[in-house]
Amino acid sequence: MTENKLTWLPTTKKEMERLGWDELDVILFSGDAYVDHPSFGAAVVGRILEAEGLRVAIVPQPDWHGDFRDFKKLGRPRLFFGISPGCMDSMVNKYTANKRLRSEDAYSPDGRHDLRPEYPTIVYTQILKQLYPDVPVVLGGIEASLRRLTHYDYWKDSLQKCILCPSGADLLVYGMGEKPMTSLAHLLMEQGREIDTKLFRNLMLRFPQNQTVMLLNKKEIPGGFREDDIILHSHEECLQDKRCQAENFRHIEEESNKYSAQRIIQEVDGKYAVVMPPYQPMTQDELDRSFDLPYTRLPHPKYKGKRIPAYEMIKFSVCMHRGCFGGCAFCTISAHQGKFITSRSKESILKEVKAMTQLPDFKGYLSDLGGPSANMYAMHGKNLDICHKCKRPSCIHPKVCPNLNTDHSKLLDIYHAVDKIPGIKKSFIGSGVRYDLLLHDTGDARINKVNMQYTRELITKHVSGRLKVAPEHTSEKVLYLMRKPSFKLFYDFKRIFDKINREERMNQQLIPYFISSHPGCTAEDMAELAVITKGLDFHLEQVQDFTPTPMTVSTEAWYSGVHPYTLEPVFSAKTPKDKLAQRQFFFWYKKEEQQKIIKELRRIGRNDLIDKLFGRKL
Repeated sequence: MTENKLTWLPTTKKEMERLGWDELDVILFSGDAYVDHPSFGAAVVGRILEAEGLRVAIVPQPDWHGDFRDFKKLGRPRLFFGISPGCMDSMVNKYTANKRLRSEDAYSPDGRHDLRPEYPTIVYTQILKQLYPDVPVVLGGIEASLRRLTHYDYWKDSLQKCILCPSGADLLVYGMGEKPMTSLAHLLMEQGREIDTKLFRNLMLRFPQNQTVMLLNKKEIPGGFREDDIILHSHEECLQDKRCQAENFRHIEEESNKYSAQRIIQEVDGKYAVVMPPYQPMTQDELDRSFDLPYTRLPHPKYKGKRIPAYEMIKFSVCMHRGCFGGCAFCTISAHQGKFITSRSKESILKEVKAMTQLPDFKGYLSDLGGPSANMYAMHGKNLDICHKCKRPSCIHPKVCPNLNTDHSKLLDIYHAVDKIPGIKKSFIGSGVRYDLLLHDTGDARINKVNMQYTRELITKHVSGRLKVAPEHTSEKVLYLMRKPSFKLFYDFKRIFDKINREERMNQQLIPYFISSHPGCTAEDMAELAVITKGLDFHLEQVQDFTPTPMTVSTEAWYSGVHPYTLEPVFSAKTPKDKLAQRQFFFWYKKEEQQKIIKELRRIGRNDLIDKLFGRKL
């Protein structure tokens, strides 16, 4: 496979001319480098629209300073501008939990920091509206999706309005974009002419699009206020009372995880943010179609000789499904992808793997056969009618739903088929694995046996020396707030992991992830975590300080001080001093941390833990 046989979506006038195009239907502005791969949102949306017959171009990481030449170089599109701010939230991508600049931007060539502004959704849209006020601008991607209603912004330490307000965009598409963008494209193409903002707005009012948000005057709301609408507290009420924001979030999360959701409306600045219900989950055929589009799977040739860190991480990986029913309180997946799993067909997955073996630098090793949670492939309710009526945000917390089928048979079948493909030496599982699904007693002896077989094969055949899992904490109280399983299950899984390693004469490591400063977590909880993990002979590496990101249960509890579902008070460590006091317990084994930890243990009255951590009384 050589570059001159591959075709990327155009990024310049010259590339347009090579295709024989003199105008474009849609121009996408991306906060990421352009990598033509199904893991990069701008590429997916571009290929989806291309498949519908549209002429689409991508302008990756435009220069937002000076004369805005990158925003003008391709001219005016016939239908709309699209904003794809990036695969990660721009602020999470740029800053640590302590609001320090990260060492690199993983989605930029050579990890450069200066190629993306803060909040590109807002910056790009404001520039386009200045240059082309009559051209519709459509927002998409994770940044806009998580800011579709009033939300807490950790970096500004304040509540912010629906992102349509500061950006001035015409429409926001939330969640995964294939269905809403395809529907929007068809509606606009049917007009048979150039679309301006006035016509665009009229079309959106006459033909409201699922999975979109618009800012409307009261009289413009399609059908007016309906009996089944969910009317949230206004933005202004949320500013006055944090409990209003917490109460709002419960409705937002529940509607994000329902099979058939209701319309949500929130007043802001005398207008109304109208959130149309999401589409029902994609079918397997629809998801296959998205992944089977003619991606080159490579960065655009303009990046030749440059390293794009995020691409290096996923270039030889395969995403096998969408959605996650874990419902972890700190995770944004449910707000963007929802809890219902849509899995690709075996044929589609094998087709992608075979194409990967033809890439010039492929050496035979797949870095990941996974998804949002690696072992949720093909899992769903036994009785789908029950699922279609359910609004629980998690299918496995506080315990595994009895209607959930946790059979790992289809996943094992995929692994076996992939490993038989010529050119594949080894396939690894790099995505997180839910060990609570592996250990769950289904009441069915056959499924229990299959799940233990999966566990053994995972450990013996698909781990590159280190298996990463995410217990997240050791405190039962904190784990419950996180919507994570009891730490007792981690003990059980570790025993199984160690036993299999002994039997197979392997020397693999179990690498657990943990979070400090999560709502509900105290310094004492962290001290006990240190003692427990020391007892398990762990020197922790994979750790992080909780970062409040928009539209999660944890963030709303952190901001409001109450749990969105119970409205009961929840403590959170907020000051840099308090957060550091918790984080330091991860590193009890470092000499430079010991005196500070001892001082903190004495402050909280846990002198009994000093000897347990350091083996001596000080």
